Amino acid sequence: MADKLKKASKAHTRYYLADGTLVPGATTITGLLNKPALVKWANNLGLQGIDSTKYVDKAAAVGTLIHALVEAHITGKKADLSDNTPLEIEMAEVGFKKYLEWEKQHKVEPIFNEKGFVSEKYKYGGTLDFYCKIDGKYTLVDFKSGKGIFNDHFLQVSSYANLLTENKHKVEQIMILNIGRNEDEPFQHKEIPMPTVRKYFKMFKALLQVYYIKRDLEWR
Repeated sequence: MADKLKKASKAHTRYYLADGTLVPGATTITGLLNKPALVKWANNLGLQGIDSTKYVDKAAAVGTLIHALVEAHITGKKADLSDNTPLEIEMAEVGFKKYLEWEKQHKVEPIFNEKGFVSEKYKYGGTLDFYCKIDGKYTLVDFKSGKGIFNDHFLQVSSYANLLTENKHKVEQIMILNIGRNEDEPFQHKEIPMPTVRKYFKMFKALLQVYYIKRDLEWR
């Protein structure tokens, strides 16, 4: 399971410029930010006698499966559940039902999903979850699973919005849909104003500079 999750992870996708130059993915760039809250969270799990690594692996499996169920629904295909445990499937179906309830309240017209792009201008790549028209507006949708929506999520989608516009796709609104993995984790729908997106993209470009400077310095 762990190997398959790694292969399916967007962070492991390779992105190349038109001249064949390898460039980093957006998740690599956002990963440069320190996340002290994660250290505290892992420590709290340890105090409860819970192995944080195993917990994260299990949560990742459920989150990946929720994403697969939503993607299958969008594309009209059948999700492959053969490698998942009954508990993972049960938890993922809870999240999937939350998505379906949200979808009933909107007119969703799929355009494409899980599509990779590269920025020739800024030299990075990324794979978008879902691009569609929602209630008549061209919309970038990013799916998350977990306890909430956080600032680094805004940073990530700002980079995706630029990939779309740079590659001649219209973006009228941006949404993050956080799909809880169980009844204790709520479904959250967050629309991000475009002026805010532009501010986050300034931060993303600063991190890009850090990445390339560290690479030139052969930082270890």
